[in-house]
Amino acid sequence: MARNQFRMLRSAIRGIEAVAADSSQSFARHTHEQFGIGLVSSGAQKSLSGRGMVEAGAGDIITVNPNEVHDGKPIGEGRSWRILYFDPDIIAANVSEITEGRRSAVEISHPVLHDKAIATHFDAAFSLVTNAGEHGLKREEALLELVARVVAEAVQGDGQAAPQSILRAKELIDCDPTASISLSDLARASRLSRFQVLRGFAKATGMTPHAYLVQRRIHLARRLIAGGTPLAEAAVGSGFVDQSHMTRVFVRKYGVSPRAYANAVV
Repeated sequence: MARNQFRMLRSAIRGIEAVAADSSQSFARHTHEQFGIGLVSSGAQKSLSGRGMVEAGAGDIITVNPNEVHDGKPIGEGRSWRILYFDPDIIAANVSEITEGRRSAVEISHPVLHDKAIATHFDAAFSLVTNAGEHGLKREEALLELVARVVAEAVQGDGQAAPQSILRAKELIDCDPTASISLSDLARASRLSRFQVLRGFAKATGMTPHAYLVQRRIHLARRLIAGGTPLAEAAVGSGFVDQSHMTRVFVRKYGVSPRAYANAVV
């Protein structure tokens, strides 16, 4: 696989996405709407996660929680990895089974796991998810085993809540990320000054209001594309100026183009 190559692989399970990458690219802070569980195949990387700055090398499991702000840059020339992204309801259903109904909402505790057994289970799960053959039962077993091992030490998400004022500003964006929103709009909604919103928003979310707005738009675009919406319509429907603008942001955030993503999931 050439450097800076990302492949969106077709998944046999709806609600799970599979990506294989070999890259020297550095990613700015961003989020995913899904849980991510991956395996570094070669090289190493350093990343800021919601659980601190971490390093991961070949053989390490990497994880991310939904809407957790993180980034990533290579240590050395580059790194390769494979990752599965799970819709939150899939993880919730698995956790409910694992805990016999005692809980379903979890947050993965560790951004990096040095565990050869989990790496072996990931290899099996990734292979089965990206193979459309008749492996239904085996695939279910592999995925459930992988999730069970990764969330074994997970805790219920009970992080410190953002101030209500910032939550009101965030809600204004969340309600309609396609709208044209100014810092003054956010200041009025939160009853703070523009400067207070700027600083408070970044402290609470790890992103500036504009970066958060763009992130919400690209999440919306991803959902529209996955639902079969043509790319040009998805761009307009998610608040981007045009398809090329959406494509630039999509590639910067996810490493693959909207077209490659659509070919893999639609």
